[in-house]
Amino acid sequence: MKLMTKRLLGVLSAASLMALAATTALAQQENRTIGVSIPAATHGWTGGVVYHAEQAAREIQAAFPHINVVVRTSPSATAQVSALEDLSASQSLDALVILPFTSEELTGPVERVKENGTFIAVVDRGLTDPEIQDLYVAGDNIAVGANTARWLAEKLGNEGQIVVLRGIPTVIDDERIQGFTEVIDDTNIEILDIQYANWNQDQAFTLMQDYLAKYPHIDAVWANDDDMLLGVLEAIKQSGRTEIQYALGGNGMKDVIELVQANDPMTPISTPYPPSMIKSAIYMTAAQFNGQAPMRGSFQLDAPLITPENADQFYFPDSPF
Repeated sequence: MKLMTKRLLGVLSAASLMALAATTALAQQENRTIGVSIPAATHGWTGGVVYHAEQAAREIQAAFPHINVVVRTSPSATAQVSALEDLSASQSLDALVILPFTSEELTGPVERVKENGTFIAVVDRGLTDPEIQDLYVAGDNIAVGANTARWLAEKLGNEGQIVVLRGIPTVIDDERIQGFTEVIDDTNIEILDIQYANWNQDQAFTLMQDYLAKYPHIDAVWANDDDMLLGVLEAIKQSGRTEIQYALGGNGMKDVIELVQANDPMTPISTPYPPSMIKSAIYMTAAQFNGQAPMRGSFQLDAPLITPENADQFYFPDSPF
């Protein structure tokens, strides 16, 4: 199932909550506990994840006192493994909603939680074994990379030299890179370098400085993520280099959407990847415990290009991201 925009994902959240309310009178009011394990606000996008997760927990607990939503944040994969072990030891979890810090390190710990009969909802960064999850909510990361690459290739006339910044080792990063490189491989565009900057603005700034020092000519940059893009743009600005035509990211950060709205010559497009998907996943998980509303399977957001013509549809000035 595919969803289109931040607004539609918000509608899904509201609709899920309404469905919960409509069936409460019929449901057996047995106490339930939903654990939510997510990365700490290490960059803008995960800051949005924390904001929406905590908002969902407050709203669900206010509407349905028999559902206890426990949110835990972790600054690293190792810390998330420990937090998950503590959470499952201290709580009798009916469900777990998890956005893994990294895919490989969290797969085993989540599988052990699953063995206790816990409903598993995975968000964004998939596990290495998808059979563990009952519910999966994420964006179309292959399309994030592919749609950006197609636009860039057309603008460069299928010629040129570019550099790429990766996120952190996760399934979604692999998918974004796959989508991007598969398109670029069918052109005469050369990827000069591709390294990890961990979806971190400061690390992206440093890596872009290295790229600028190493390569005397760069036609364009793909930063994979808008947090990294901000670091890239600052490095380019400080360097005084003028040959770089485009610097692109993804995720639809409001600061970047403002650039798109202004038809910025270097960053005239983005792609959506709203952190509010965590909120929808928590609502959909809570629906398991209020009447006949079983939610199973995969829910995937589309990744249309955000352009000056449609940017207003993706711009939410009050959003934390």
